[in-house]
Amino acid sequence: MQVARLTKRYPLEIAIFTAVAVLYAPIVLHWVDGWLNKSISIEHEYFSHGLIGLPFAAYIAWTERDRWRELPDRFDVFGAACLGLSTAFYASNIWDFVNLSFPLTLVGLILCMKGKAGVKLLAFPLILTLFATPTNVPYLLAPYTLPLQKFIAGTAGFILTQFGMDVDVRGILLFVNDRVVEVAPYCAGLKMLFTTLYVAFMLLFWTGAAESRKTIVIFITGAIGLSVFINILRNTLLTYFHGTGNDAMFHWVHDSWGGDMISAVMLLMLIPMLNALEWLRHAFTGPDMSGEI
Repeated sequence: MQVARLTKRYPLEIAIFTAVAVLYAPIVLHWVDGWLNKSISIEHEYFSHGLIGLPFAAYIAWTERDRWRELPDRFDVFGAACLGLSTAFYASNIWDFVNLSFPLTLVGLILCMKGKAGVKLLAFPLILTLFATPTNVPYLLAPYTLPLQKFIAGTAGFILTQFGMDVDVRGILLFVNDRVVEVAPYCAGLKMLFTTLYVAFMLLFWTGAAESRKTIVIFITGAIGLSVFINILRNTLLTYFHGTGNDAMFHWVHDSWGGDMISAVMLLMLIPMLNALEWLRHAFTGPDMSGEI
């Protein structure tokens, strides 16, 4: 009965939602399966934060449904252009273009239904969707990570020498007990950094802390620093385990859920970090003021 009432009240919205679901549900389910089972390409694994980002985007859009209904219907010709481009992307059979057609379709539909006001209302869910859409951007960035790789290798080598280990660092290679560990481009922490920034912006939006520009800058800077520190720690552990012949622990951290656990702990650390910044902001400005620290 409830379904019948909704269908009668929102026939256009339901028809559009059904069409989008038919077109993109298999693609999104393929992403989710790849992220969960690590059966997707290495580059596309970098977007596994979509496991929490896409449901969060849907939730935000749902909470804005009343404001959406209040917006006047307005057709924007740019929306038709977006839909035309997304159709071309979807039919291209080029995987990146097919993926990008998903957020492009959403933008096009919103522009055609509510115009720029609709995009403004749902801007944050659209941004979350875009940055959870797998592309080959990590592959394009990999050649530029060499300075970071060298920094991580040098720092990990320095830490291990403080514990009495004989470590020889040569660029991005660490030699320990006649065994070598390479800080490869995909070990430079880009995936961890992408996830950290994504979750950091989710927390800023969820808590309302985004009202303070200084809080945003300090929190994002701290999140980046935390991500780099945790990745150095991870590479240090990998070097130690490989250099001492503990291959089981090496593979647990490198290939199994040990690495995921380290990432999860790091993301949880963002919460007290943001809480501390918010406490400082309110301590300096008062609970009823919106000033910045």
